[in-house]
Amino acid sequence: MNVPAFIARRIAFNRERSFSRFIIRLAITATVISVGAMILTLAFTNGFQYAISQKVFNFWGNIRVQHFSPNRATISEEAPIQKNDTVLRLLKANPDIRTIQAFATKYAVIRSGEGIDYVQVKGVEKDYDFGNLQGFLKSGRWPHFRDSGYSNEIVISQYTAGQLKIKPGDKILIYFIQPDGPPRVRPMVVCGTYKTGIEDYDKLIAICDLRLIQRLNSWKPDEIGGYEIFTHDYKQAEQVNNKIYEQLPKDWGSRTTEEIYPNIFDWLNLQNITILIVLIIMIVVATLNLVTCLIILVLERTTMIGILKALGAPNISIQGMFLYQGGIITLFGLVLGNVFGLSVCWLQDRYGFITLPEDAYFISKAIVKLEWWHLPLVDGGTFLICFLVLMIPTVVIRRMQPTKAIQFR
Repeated sequence: MNVPAFIARRIAFNRERSFSRFIIRLAITATVISVGAMILTLAFTNGFQYAISQKVFNFWGNIRVQHFSPNRATISEEAPIQKNDTVLRLLKANPDIRTIQAFATKYAVIRSGEGIDYVQVKGVEKDYDFGNLQGFLKSGRWPHFRDSGYSNEIVISQYTAGQLKIKPGDKILIYFIQPDGPPRVRPMVVCGTYKTGIEDYDKLIAICDLRLIQRLNSWKPDEIGGYEIFTHDYKQAEQVNNKIYEQLPKDWGSRTTEEIYPNIFDWLNLQNITILIVLIIMIVVATLNLVTCLIILVLERTTMIGILKALGAPNISIQGMFLYQGGIITLFGLVLGNVFGLSVCWLQDRYGFITLPEDAYFISKAIVKLEWWHLPLVDGGTFLICFLVLMIPTVVIRRMQPTKAIQFR
């Protein structure tokens, strides 16, 4: 029979009203809150990073292939590249690549009866996968493409539509800026509006037929601005980019979307510091709470410790008794903390009761995303640190004299 474990269980699960029972329940409650807070921090912060990054990736892909020009600004119009079947076959042969889509961009000014606005028009082909953008569509539809010629339909942001007081079905004039001459005017029809929640996109980008960009730039039918590449796993984009870079023609280049928009992703990566700070604070709170609880239990059981020592119980057995108590508190706190944290995550994922100002955070509600390793990290790390720190209060037991401990009140 394991005597230290037996005594620890009797003290921990004693149904009589006692100060020990109150302290143990208080310690378990504090541990539950700490563990739940760590789980929620990981779930919400990871969800926030995932939601924002996916908005960027859905709009521009994970990797962008364009004409190589290191001095060209990030958002300037592209130099044309000619479709290359050999390169396309090499890219499609890569198992990590899911989709390859052609695009081109051109700056323009939209004019309506209410005013003018400056936009960057993104041209796409008829086989473009609008499924990635479907969640952004607020009204109307995506452009319909003709078998010959180009479509005169365009999708603008909800912000631009509000500024110019236009809606799907309205006709507008678009002045496409030419680098070597006056703007070219095209009458177009607004077929839909979108909203991503990312201000840089919503104030700037419109979507139309790629063949219109080719016509305005006097490009050949097989010339495009570049390719958007979607990978199966966005986390592997950098490794995939390093592989395909060597396969591209000499005048071509590739960059990850994170490289093109570093301001957004640097901001997202700063959230990792927030995670680390919260985890450290919560683990410190949990361990200090358990240490304080164990010290109080040791002091309250001083007389019992003296009697056990007088009966010949070794110090290590008495220490083990209190370590068992600390382990019981920690395990109960971890289990209930997991239930609490996962329950809040489920409720948020289902009902979205925690909302955010979209203008500041790019999303309208907190997004929940837990990875498989989050729970083992929280539970294993908390238990290990708490168990090691719990060794400290038990050192007091070694210094107790049986005669003085028995007389302690």
